[in-house]
Amino acid sequence: TLISYSLSVEDFSKNFEWFTVKFWSYLAHWKDTESKYDLMFQRGDLLEVPRTLFTHFGIYLGGGRVAHFIPDILPVVSDDEWEIKQMVTNNRLILGVLAKCASVRVDTVEDFAYGSKILVNTMDKVCSRPPLQGDEVARRAEKLQGSMTYSLLWYNCEHFVMYCRYGTVMSFQTFQPFSPFGILPLCIVVSHLFSYTQVVFYVYFLATFGILCLMDIHNIDYR
Repeated sequence: TLISYSLSVEDFSKNFEWFTVKFWSYLAHWKDTESKYDLMFQRGDLLEVPRTLFTHFGIYLGGGRVAHFIPDILPVVSDDEWEIKQMVTNNRLILGVLAKCASVRVDTVEDFAYGSKILVNTMDKVCSRPPLQGDEVARRAEKLQGSMTYSLLWYNCEHFVMYCRYGTVMSFQTFQPFSPFGILPLCIVVSHLFSYTQVVFYVYFLATFGILCLMDIHNIDYR
């Protein structure tokens, strides 16, 4: 018993030492990451990255954190808070769009970027309104945290950041001619250029998004 007790104490000591080293290593990495992104971005910056068929947007809060409005199916099918807080994969995102389930959440810059290059404040060049002060932009984003109904047409991630940074609710990509919402004229053209199979694919693609858009015609609370 004495031998087993001494071994257990020794094991505990080793495990505690390992945990301490890991903890301080993680803390140092977190501080380095935090300072790195604070040098790259300013509080209230509008960040954008490519995700699936669309561009995804967020607001930089400082400290390596980004607030963004992102669809996610997981809260519908699971109560596991730890799993829900993990990075939203593309599968979770697409199914969340179909279910119209989304939330404004705060993630690390790495999780927000999902491995893509981040563009900063490109909307400043195309929006007719000047951006609000950085602290006000971030404050608006922080205030809107929580679950909200998602709409491809009427309230997506771009509507969210446009409200936070410019005080207007709109989405440029919704009406771009080569977005899924502007693809009807393209289908007419390709019908003269491509095979029957390809045309069927384009029509099916358009019909799918058309159904989603019809499902999205409802009142949106912009808070």
